[in-house]
Amino acid sequence: MQRRNFVVAAGALAAASSGIRAADPIFKQPVRLIVPASPGGFTDISARLVAERLTVRIGQPVVVDNRPGASGIIGAEAVARSAPDGATLLMGSLQSQAANVSLFKKLPYDAMKDFAPITRVAMGYNVLVVPAASPARTLQELIAQAKQKPGSLTYGSGGIGASSHLCAEMLRQAAGVDILHVPYKGTAPAVQAVIGKEISMLFDTVPSSLPFVKAGSLRALGVSSTKSLDAMPDVPAIADVLPGFEMSVWAGIYAPAGTSDAIVQAFNREIMAVLVQPEVVQRFEQLGFLAQTAGPEEFAAFNRAEITKLGNVIKAGRITLE
Repeated sequence: MQRRNFVVAAGALAAASSGIRAADPIFKQPVRLIVPASPGGFTDISARLVAERLTVRIGQPVVVDNRPGASGIIGAEAVARSAPDGATLLMGSLQSQAANVSLFKKLPYDAMKDFAPITRVAMGYNVLVVPAASPARTLQELIAQAKQKPGSLTYGSGGIGASSHLCAEMLRQAAGVDILHVPYKGTAPAVQAVIGKEISMLFDTVPSSLPFVKAGSLRALGVSSTKSLDAMPDVPAIADVLPGFEMSVWAGIYAPAGTSDAIVQAFNREIMAVLVQPEVVQRFEQLGFLAQTAGPEEFAAFNRAEITKLGNVIKAGRITLE
């Protein structure tokens, strides 16, 4: 359910005490934050955490508008075609702003030229899980098993081109193993498939798999960060076995290209102020995410690097979507 918070500043003193910035002319209208994904996932949760508190800071309602479909293309295109006046923003993701560049032969938007990056918001990581009864108790044992019997192991994903697919493809390439991809229509059925031993392994976000790991339904072999995560301190980084292995799941906020620097900087300032609030940091950590800020130029450079990194994986794996 969308939450709409309407806040009226009652003088400079009241504004300061409540966290609202007093009468900033930049924020003169409600803001629609388009999420190119369904409610409940990483990108949507990140958007709602920011929107609720940004509403308070700028004194205007920030309304989350979910526009799922076509691997994030529908929502991203809607923002790319919007007026550059600060009224419409995008909560972009690894999928919509990086992977799609190489997954699709033609996109209705340019992931860099049609957007003005404002700030990165959050980063999360995937965890490699296997059935609780799997003979592999470590990543090394899983790789050895795959090399001993090429093509015998399978990995699931939430769909072709999803982060779960790309992360497993990165593992396949880095380890030099022959494992077979089994795509599902979403992560939930893929999780159930690995619990039911229908597939050999799955890369899933930490918040999604953590309850099953704690319950003993799944075994975690490694995380896609460069070091162990606080949410799973006993699970080693895959990079410990495959040096340089790293893949994050991230989300960040963009405006349409042509948005003035004044608007971009104002939103960057206010969103970054939201992301350092202790309750926001704590909430992200509870979900297995990290609040991650960045200036517009730094975020743009990060986005370009992600396009290149994921593009190399996608091209090497010959992964395409129509």
